[in-house]
Amino acid sequence: MSVKTNTLFHNYLLDFSNYEELLTDESKIKPEWETLLGNLRAIGSKDLISKQADIDWLLEENGVTYNVYNDPKGLNRPWNLNIIPFIIHQNEWNTIEKGIQQRSEVLNLVLKDVYGKRELLSKGIIPPEVIYAHRGFLRPCDQIQYKTSKQLLIYAADLARGPDGQMWVVNDRTQAPSGMGYALENRFSISRTVPEFFNEINVKQPSQFFRDLNRLLLHAAPDNKENPTIVILTPGPLNETYFEHSYLSSFLGLPLVKGNDLIVRYGKLWMKSLIGLKQVDVILRRVDDVFVDPLELREDSYLGIAGLMEVVRLQNVTIVNPVGSGILENPALIPFMNNICKHFLNEDLLLPQIASWWCGQEKERNYVLTHLPSLVIKKIDRPNRERIFFCEFLSKKEMNELKLEILTHPYKFVAQERIHFSSAPNFVKGQLEPRNIVCRSFSIAKDNGYSVMPGGLVRVAANREELIVSNQRGGTSKDFWVVSDKAQHNIQHYSWQKSSSNQSYGLEDVPSNTAENLFWSGRYLGRTIVTARYMRMVMNQMNNVQYNDSESQSENLKILFKSITNITSTFPGFMDDKDGKAMKNPLKEIEAVIFDTNKSGSFAQTLSSFSNSFYSLRNLWSRDMWRVFESIQKVWTDYESLDNYSIVIHTKFFDRILTRLIAFMALIEESVLVKQGLLLYFIGLQMEQAMMTIAKFRSLVIVQYEEDLEYDILESLLNSHESLNIYRYSYRSFLSLENVLNLILFDKEYARSLTYQIKRLKKDIDLLPVRNSDDLTACKRTIFEALKKIEDVQLAELTAVDQNTKMRLKLEELLSELSDLLHATSLAISDTYFNHSYQQRQLVNQKIRR
Repeated sequence: MSVKTNTLFHNYLLDFSNYEELLTDESKIKPEWETLLGNLRAIGSKDLISKQADIDWLLEENGVTYNVYNDPKGLNRPWNLNIIPFIIHQNEWNTIEKGIQQRSEVLNLVLKDVYGKRELLSKGIIPPEVIYAHRGFLRPCDQIQYKTSKQLLIYAADLARGPDGQMWVVNDRTQAPSGMGYALENRFSISRTVPEFFNEINVKQPSQFFRDLNRLLLHAAPDNKENPTIVILTPGPLNETYFEHSYLSSFLGLPLVKGNDLIVRYGKLWMKSLIGLKQVDVILRRVDDVFVDPLELREDSYLGIAGLMEVVRLQNVTIVNPVGSGILENPALIPFMNNICKHFLNEDLLLPQIASWWCGQEKERNYVLTHLPSLVIKKIDRPNRERIFFCEFLSKKEMNELKLEILTHPYKFVAQERIHFSSAPNFVKGQLEPRNIVCRSFSIAKDNGYSVMPGGLVRVAANREELIVSNQRGGTSKDFWVVSDKAQHNIQHYSWQKSSSNQSYGLEDVPSNTAENLFWSGRYLGRTIVTARYMRMVMNQMNNVQYNDSESQSENLKILFKSITNITSTFPGFMDDKDGKAMKNPLKEIEAVIFDTNKSGSFAQTLSSFSNSFYSLRNLWSRDMWRVFESIQKVWTDYESLDNYSIVIHTKFFDRILTRLIAFMALIEESVLVKQGLLLYFIGLQMEQAMMTIAKFRSLVIVQYEEDLEYDILESLLNSHESLNIYRYSYRSFLSLENVLNLILFDKEYARSLTYQIKRLKKDIDLLPVRNSDDLTACKRTIFEALKKIEDVQLAELTAVDQNTKMRLKLEELLSELSDLLHATSLAISDTYFNHSYQQRQLVNQKIRR
């Protein structure tokens, strides 16, 4: 098949100048691509467009995101995967694999030496400034001994095709290499969406690599501890690759924790759980080196654990990769890597590197200054994403300023050859276009060597003319295929050794942050649903008044407007309306309650809080839940972006979002077991629903109104509670306060009654773990008091009206006391189980260069 004669390749070679992965040196299609292109042609351009849309939909539905800094599209930007995979034949891959294994071993030995004997420095193989001037060299890591056979346990190499047609190493990633989870998700997505791509193609699967990863984590535990506690340490949801942290947590079955989930005691590391402390043996780290211990490293870090470095020195915890490994992400090492390899292994590097010159050497510096326009200049470390200088694009003034900076601090700079990445086919608007690519491949320590993932992550430039390949600049990704002439099992099987199981078997194993987020997910979801139902009821009443001019209806609305402010706590709102502006234009105030994110208690703020708590727990949720969650976000985004609003539009929105919120609520029980923390969600949900039930009654029925008006108010209350039909079926009578109180407050069988909710709260809170059988926690005492108080009331007393105030004072007293007790219960739960306030600080400040 010829490229020129295939319609998919129209104008493909229009501006062809770089190495093209698709073609041989004779401009013929490589055999490994030939079958794939035949499969593409069989599918056809029209169906390929449809299947690319399916991939985009699938990734969005599954919540696959990459957080782009300062992205106007929002924090959780959908991950982009192009339908056309990148292909390398097994024959070429064998060479790359051996090169990655060799480089992994060399860097492992460098890491041992830099913090150990430092022979590389004493023998002059590396200049001292290369190490000591790099921010990645951390003195607290000096001379630490490890029990693992290797120190560098996970390594990633960024590869690009050099001018000689070979894959070159462009960057080394050693602190917390990202991309494994994205690579795996890419494979799952392509396999599911276009399985016909694999017809007659033998693609190697990464199953064994991930089994090796699981085995590595298991065997990294100190003293070969059986069934160790392994956690994944994340900076949190704002990190750019937080999706991957959650993904690996779910995929490997490991707890996802933040720094304040962990604490150091007695020379060991412990995870804060609901019942107390559980020892942690292994950390898969996704937090950068300097942030892991505020006692010895960056004192302003809230991401790490105070005292962690001392636990490492005592060999009571293993960190993957060890703290201090960031020194290997140093481009100033590249010019010396071949000599380092000869020193340790007595052999040359198998994989070529990008040509680099460290400016701390006079000869190399002179070369750089002479050839500056053709080079790329980097600082030897870039912790704050400092600028890379592509000198061919600099002005004369910028060039002179850069020269002066190099001459002033030469040891801080590295120059690299400006290479043009190879290109590979990308499917764009029905045709194939070339795009520059960079590949990232991964290795993990295994026995006496390293296991390499067959393939990895391919990043693709955003545009045809784009020279820089970066996800932060809007790039996309590709599935990475290593194809073989031998038949492969295209079905992926992932199973872990039984002894490596790290699942939570009880509430005492749930990390405290996870438990807290589950609790608040329940509370925010409950508040969102109750608020939406109440606002919808008010909108319906407003719509009715347009066609009904009765005085009772108008008075009813005024009471409902004030109740909105009370129930949502969006004060002053309708409550302090001395000039009457809110009442004259109630829809304006209501829309502020809906949309104003700066208004505490607004629907927008509550929905945002729910979304944040949900996102923090993404490793727990099923794919169906992600689909419903994404549909909630879409309904809100579409509604928020409208130019004009009306009562009907508001009502339709609340109808739509309520359906999805309730579907979401129903799916939670399918995602999390009670013993995995679902109990905390139930407690939060019931707590919020009970408190808002109380708020509705205090807003609507404490004051006695005229008969017709009171009837309207009671009907509105039942409507907002979705209980009008149940009331009619239960009582078959006109509305009366006594019956409404009986149903909504005191019915022990009705799941939405206050009594039922408080009983359910007591039952669930009684299941929370305690440190010993005699420990009756404050939350158990307060909820017991609330239940006793509501069960002991006399209905006649509650309906009695004080003739001076025209208020039901006993009812108000009961509801106020119940509200206070529920609030106290919530605070007691937080104090007992979610206390993350403990923080240590350095006694002596040390300067960590930033």
